[in-house]
Amino acid sequence: MTKTKKPFASLTNPSLMISSKNFNELNGTITYMESVPYDVTRQQLYSASELYQGYHLDDETSFSSCYDTLVYQHFVQTGKQAKLVNESLARAVHDHGIHTALNQFFETHDNRLCVGIMGGHALLRTDPVFHEITLLSKRLTEMGFFMLSGGGPGAMEAMHLGAWMAGRNAEEMDDAFRQLSAAPSFKDDGWLASAFRVMERYPQQQYVSLGIPTWLYGHEPSTPFATHIAKFFENSIREDSILTLAFGGIIYTPGSAGTMQEIFQDAVQNHYLSFGFASPMIFMGHQFWTEDMPIFPLLKQLSETGKYKNLLLTLTDKPEEVISELVRFRENT
Repeated sequence: MTKTKKPFASLTNPSLMISSKNFNELNGTITYMESVPYDVTRQQLYSASELYQGYHLDDETSFSSCYDTLVYQHFVQTGKQAKLVNESLARAVHDHGIHTALNQFFETHDNRLCVGIMGGHALLRTDPVFHEITLLSKRLTEMGFFMLSGGGPGAMEAMHLGAWMAGRNAEEMDDAFRQLSAAPSFKDDGWLASAFRVMERYPQQQYVSLGIPTWLYGHEPSTPFATHIAKFFENSIREDSILTLAFGGIIYTPGSAGTMQEIFQDAVQNHYLSFGFASPMIFMGHQFWTEDMPIFPLLKQLSETGKYKNLLLTLTDKPEEVISELVRFRENT
């Protein structure tokens, strides 16, 4: 990806009716924005090839110098909470452009068909739950839904893998799982390369999925299986976007702190009908959500006592029940 050169050149005209001091400050800000490793004027969603520009499948070390890594390194060096005003402004302008691109995306994609899947980033590719999420996402995509996640590894990658492999047969799915199993964790060498090799072997041109990752968690690589990637600096914008845009409902698979945060943030939006509607909250994994992490009984009690209103709660171990709830909601909205 080639950065736009001198995007603010028209603003550096000294004939502008501002003082010399203000002009110098403005010029300094523009110069800084042109020096960062990301394009502050970007108003398009990323593709995997753009995000990982500079990465080569046959050279694992090239990951350290690809676009996404360089931006993350700059993000850390300049402070996750930006130390410089110019850096803070540059990130805000970039994120504004990505937000604009998301709005444009939903001008051509019906958000009533957008379904989110949330879950743990540490889920291994060899875990049966990974396969279950993948096959569920594949089927929902083939039924006309399009899938949304936080765009990272684990359960998020499983969801995007399923959307990417939509239309493929069981033999092709088994082959994809086999290739990915060579690097089960995102911490393993070959995790990214194996994903790109599956994408090369099974190209996708018909179906889409949307990943919304953040450089705040830049140590977790973004899954390349997402056909459209909205990567933000500000995690608060990113989290709100994930939960707001999944109009068709959200499926919660086993996760930890991040998933817990998303559950209660989603519950608040539904309680207040913040966007004029409440969407299904589907908890997949009876034992996990009632015993290991007993969130579902708590939400059910809060809903039954009126502490939370408008919650459309489902608890199941069966993909068929997940699909039925989502289809029922789609048909009634």
